[in-house]
Amino acid sequence: MPHTDVLLAAASQEPGPGGTLRIVLLVSILGTVLLAWFLLRGYRNDDNND
Repeated sequence: MPHTDVLLAAASQEPGPGGTLRIVLLVSILGTVLLAWFLLRGYRNDDNND
């Protein structure tokens, strides 16, 4: 991820932990969505055995 240092540098310009927490929260939500999609993908029923 070449842009990680740019994101952290942009977040650190604000006083306090607000920017960094915003980035961590966004990444964790995105990771949760991708993990749910990956896990639920296996429960799909593609059998055509009527």
